[in-house]
Amino acid sequence: MKILCKVRLGHKMGEILLRFLIGGCVVGAFALMGEVFRTKSFAGLFGAAPSVALATLGLTILHRGHTYAAIETRSMVAGAAAFFCYATLVSAVLVRFKTHTLWTTLAVMPVWFGVALGIYELVLRRLPV
Repeated sequence: MKILCKVRLGHKMGEILLRFLIGGCVVGAFALMGEVFRTKSFAGLFGAAPSVALATLGLTILHRGHTYAAIETRSMVAGAAAFFCYATLVSAVLVRFKTHTLWTTLAVMPVWFGVALGIYELVLRRLPV
């Protein structure tokens, strides 16, 4: 994190490039761990989203401070909980009804958004900033 704090990027393109570099390094680390532990799903499961989240949080701390990053982190956790509900429902529908994957994921997507909005309305709006 000390390296990130010393890097001062003045424009959006540099920030995007830094996100790609950080995210790519984290994805690469998870892919390497997947190779070492002989499980291919490990890299795919934990590779992309956490690396983007870490890169975003690092840049948020750099540009806006720890307090703002804490608020962003709460939002990320709420989104992850909503996604878990969505993924669980999609899995249950696919197993039980043997439906087409694309149509099932699209049809159930409003659940993800609804749960995320519910968490925001019931929990996040009431938390102190």
